[in-house]
Amino acid sequence: MKQRIITGVIAAALFLPIVIFGGFPFIIVTYILATIGLFELLRMKGMHPLSFVGAAGLIALWLLLVPARYGGEWLASGTAKFGVLAALAFLLLVGTVVTKNALSFDEAAFVVLAVVYVGVGFFCFGAVRLVGFVYFVYALFVIWATDIGAYFFGRAFGRRKLWPEISPKKTVEGAIGGIASAAVVAAIYEWAAAPFGSLAAALGVALLLSVFGQLGDLIESAFKRHYGVKDSGAILPGHGGILDRFDSLLFVLPILYILLEIAR
Repeated sequence: MKQRIITGVIAAALFLPIVIFGGFPFIIVTYILATIGLFELLRMKGMHPLSFVGAAGLIALWLLLVPARYGGEWLASGTAKFGVLAALAFLLLVGTVVTKNALSFDEAAFVVLAVVYVGVGFFCFGAVRLVGFVYFVYALFVIWATDIGAYFFGRAFGRRKLWPEISPKKTVEGAIGGIASAAVVAAIYEWAAAPFGSLAAALGVALLLSVFGQLGDLIESAFKRHYGVKDSGAILPGHGGILDRFDSLLFVLPILYILLEIAR
């Protein structure tokens, strides 16, 4: 626990000023985090990140991450990003033939799905920050409140397992406590910063994000259990890898970004 706290404090001290500043430095950090996240997934699968397949996935990831502000209308458009994914899929399918199945169909499909998972999540990581600092902080507070609430409510009242085959320690009571904590924090944040201009909207979005945040956590747990690893990586002592820390946000921020775009 001591190591987790020390790492968390150092990471927050380095990361939060960049979040506040935003702009190009924030986009660079997003690229770094996404690159490490993709490498972690490839290593889980037993694929070398610097192989031809890993390089193809990395290039596709970087193209997906280009934000509208820096990529111009074409490169940042949805059509271009769909084209990037389609090109990656076709390239890897051709690779299965050229290599006579040394590159298996399962591996090709895994790389495409990994790029979608990491790429979309971290694209929205930057996109929400570009929409507004207040929304990004809202998402962070909701996820932090969910995690802390789930932990303490689970320890105090947890009786029924939420999904023991995937994450044995999570409980139904903890999940409900996490959602309730997110709602409380969202209400306080709406009162202080008014990101949505409506308490009902702030609470509704918080409930949705809290549920999807916990779902993202479970999906990352399912990845690790399937591939037989304890953590996605070891870059953050006491915490694991980048995906271990950003698993909830990779699901929450795309949902928030879609809602913000709809509300425009």
